[in-house]
Amino acid sequence: MTEKKLFEEKQYLGYNKYALVRQLVLSIFCFTAYHYTEQSLGDLFFLIGMSILVISVILLFILHIHTSVYENSLTLDGLWTAKKVKIDLNSIVSVEKTPYSKYLLNNPVYNVHSKGIIRFYTGGHNEAVKLTDRDGLVYLIGSQKAEIFYNIVDGIISSRNTTTNN
Repeated sequence: MTEKKLFEEKQYLGYNKYALVRQLVLSIFCFTAYHYTEQSLGDLFFLIGMSILVISVILLFILHIHTSVYENSLTLDGLWTAKKVKIDLNSIVSVEKTPYSKYLLNNPVYNVHSKGIIRFYTGGHNEAVKLTDRDGLVYLIGSQKAEIFYNIVDGIISSRNTTTNN
């Protein structure tokens, strides 16, 4: 029997602000160097600048995190070589919507364990849903639809708490 999917979100690498800024600065540098250098070296700079722009467009179609919320679990599926992470919602004790970090530009991360927090982030808005389980593990999941994601997971957790209390 398959579970009903309550929420689904796909986040792509090309929408990360940090990567976009870095790629655009590099390509602008290459096009500026193309303009001010002699012909043979200038052509190389032009080729590199165009390559950076083409790679930036290709990254818009590369899936980084696929988040799915079911009735009993939350699944995070990453790039080709990344392991699928499945979080049992029965073990989650608290859910809150928070900013992902205090910085404007953040690197994309998948299943990074740092300072007692397991992080998942691609890009877009600086919003995240923070899940804490019974063992004290904290999951910080960046989302472009954080409000909807939070409401669905909070609804599942609060409905479980009311049924166990009655």
